[in-house]
Amino acid sequence: MTTLATTPARAYFRLAKLDIVDYYLGVLVVWSLLPAALRFDGRVLGTTAVFLLGEVFVIAVMVALDDRTGYRDGSDIANYGPDDPRRRRERKPLVAGTLTEPQVVRFAWVTGLVGAGLWLAAVAVAPHRPLWTVVLIAVTYFFSVQYSWGVKLSYHGFQELFIAGLGWALVLAPYGLATGHLDGNAVVQALLFGFGPLLFGVYSNTNDVEGDRRVGRPTVAALTTPRGNRRFIVALTAAEALLVLAAPFLGAPWWFPLALLPTLLLRVHQLRIGFGEGDILRARRVGIHTHRVTVCALIVANLL
Repeated sequence: MTTLATTPARAYFRLAKLDIVDYYLGVLVVWSLLPAALRFDGRVLGTTAVFLLGEVFVIAVMVALDDRTGYRDGSDIANYGPDDPRRRRERKPLVAGTLTEPQVVRFAWVTGLVGAGLWLAAVAVAPHRPLWTVVLIAVTYFFSVQYSWGVKLSYHGFQELFIAGLGWALVLAPYGLATGHLDGNAVVQALLFGFGPLLFGVYSNTNDVEGDRRVGRPTVAALTTPRGNRRFIVALTAAEALLVLAAPFLGAPWWFPLALLPTLLLRVHQLRIGFGEGDILRARRVGIHTHRVTVCALIVANLL
């Protein structure tokens, strides 16, 4: 296997997937959801910043262990092989040969411990520590580490649920630390935020279906037929749209669906590209863009 030249710092940057910021955007949604009096409160800002920093490390250990497992079982080698020029092999340092397995394991241990320490610190300094929030943070940490290692959650048919659930937790947890309570509008926006990574993750799974089937990773795309997978993605897209339309009945303002209209239109565009034109990887990129548009729309809606 050809080794790609790169610096160690760049290899670790790619291992941690630090260029994929989409989960980190949740703290911006949380900040915009806060009452005006709390948005610039020093303790709230400090808690949110520490939580975000911990989030970076927790996601780093999750994706590092996912890369190690994908390298060991051969799925990453199949999905990021030289015969697929549209997938950048350097994004997978083990496949590219820019990092070794011992280096990846050490990185996972360090980032996992630092992430745990930072989330404990966020709980310690938070203005509120409701039990549901503390439990949610602990469960999120556990399943993030166990996503592709140990329990290997993603190898037992729960990958899509975890992708969405992580997004939900990364909004609800810092919101709980800041306010000490939940309301319907916050729950709706957390759910919408989680739909973002889910609705580009399922397109990734569609592209990776052969490699996932080969190693027994039971994504919906791997378990069903192309038609069944298409129906699943259409159903997820429709569920997101229904949530947007139902939001005014759950605590959001009446004009909330109008603010999210760009998201709904982009989802139709994403389906057309992915299944009308058959360009799955381009549809995935549209999904990433749509998630970021959704975040902007949520922030604007909350600040109005």
